[in-house]
Amino acid sequence: MKSVLVIGSTGQIGSELTMVLRRKLGGANVVAGYIQGAEPKGELLESGPHEIVDVRDAARIAEIVSNYKIDTIYNLAALLSAVAERKPLMAWDIQLNGLLAILEVAREKGCAVFTPSSIGSFGPETPRKGTPQDTIQRPRSMYGVTKVATELLSDYYFNKFRVDTRSVRFPGLISNVTLPGGGTTDYAVEIYYAAVKGEEFVCPIAAGTFMDMMYMPDALKAAIDIMEADPSKLKHRNSFNIASMSFEPEMLRAKILEYIPEFKMRYEVDPVRQAIADSWPDMMDDSCAREEWGWKPSYDLDSMTRDMIESLRKRFG
Repeated sequence: MKSVLVIGSTGQIGSELTMVLRRKLGGANVVAGYIQGAEPKGELLESGPHEIVDVRDAARIAEIVSNYKIDTIYNLAALLSAVAERKPLMAWDIQLNGLLAILEVAREKGCAVFTPSSIGSFGPETPRKGTPQDTIQRPRSMYGVTKVATELLSDYYFNKFRVDTRSVRFPGLISNVTLPGGGTTDYAVEIYYAAVKGEEFVCPIAAGTFMDMMYMPDALKAAIDIMEADPSKLKHRNSFNIASMSFEPEMLRAKILEYIPEFKMRYEVDPVRQAIADSWPDMMDDSCAREEWGWKPSYDLDSMTRDMIESLRKRFG
């Protein structure tokens, strides 16, 4: 990677990934792509170039790629799982028609493309524990359907046109910088904010519901490392399982109580999010990522909780 376009740069992943890439490659070499109404602010705005771009607008993407001599595109434009269930046609349009526009530009301009997949690409027939790299993928959410389709479409463009497409299947992501916006695993971020602010947390996911989770620094590292990996060693491209930790709400509450003894939590289960969570794996097998490009996470539940609470306390005083 020498010059990068991040589409969806003001979202949960994009806002942090853009800054990590700018520190690595230089601010001028990373373009923050955004849509009207989601303009970059603060350091994200001031540290490098930024351009309005709709992921479905192939002509605009091609213009930016040419103007900035882009060699790598990070495609992070998407609706998260719970929102996608409320707006399935929009989810399909953004996630599939948007990817198709990017892949066509990449084919013509010779760009590499990263489009994240998710644990949402699996379904209730998938083995829940130690979910294999290659297994049945029959999701029952629109979010999951679009993720499977993006994996297949990306593989098609690699096999048919040799477009350098790569991807990882993200677990639920936990960040101390940006709040998520409508994902099934959002509770694992919101719970920390409530705890640090001294608020009771109302959990929308039932006790005993295990899901794969990952701290954002590990997720950003994975997104960069996969694009820098030796292509000759990649047997899988779209998409690699990556894993870090798996827990359910009571485990997370117990860990927070070690740091904030007065923390309180109760349950009001959201049936939509619960149904999605019940169809996802408990823990993915990420041995292929470890073997093919050296994937290894740095954070577990304890070290993540400690860092989340310390960071949020600094922010909220």
